[in-house]
Amino acid sequence: MSSHKKDKGHGHRFWVVPDGYLASSPGVVPGPSGYFSHESVCILNDGPDAASCILNIYFEDSDPMQGIPFEVGAERSLHLRLDRVQDRDGQLLPRDRPYSLTVASSRNIVVQHSRLDTSQENLALFTTMAFPVPEE
Repeated sequence: MSSHKKDKGHGHRFWVVPDGYLASSPGVVPGPSGYFSHESVCILNDGPDAASCILNIYFEDSDPMQGIPFEVGAERSLHLRLDRVQDRDGQLLPRDRPYSLTVASSRNIVVQHSRLDTSQENLALFTTMAFPVPEE
């Protein structure tokens, strides 16, 4: 085990995802479990302490949803479903609107972004690593 992982965990404390789009699901969703469109921020905290995180979501034509808190336990993984997060006013992330997001963390984490789009018969699943911003 490297001393870096033991002390701080892998990753960075600030991450950027410039492409988000939470698509609507059709009236009848396909698949045996009733798939529906959703996006997730997938986080790994392989460090020895919990990570306190803040999610900020930005839009092209309206004010951001800021200061959405969540925690990732020590040596844990979290798949934060974006169709379920709420801002301080209880508002959900709107569907069918482009957005970008940032994740700030109290410790090093690794962030990935995933999307399941069921808006068409041929389901689409994609995932991409978020952009890490190194500390200065």
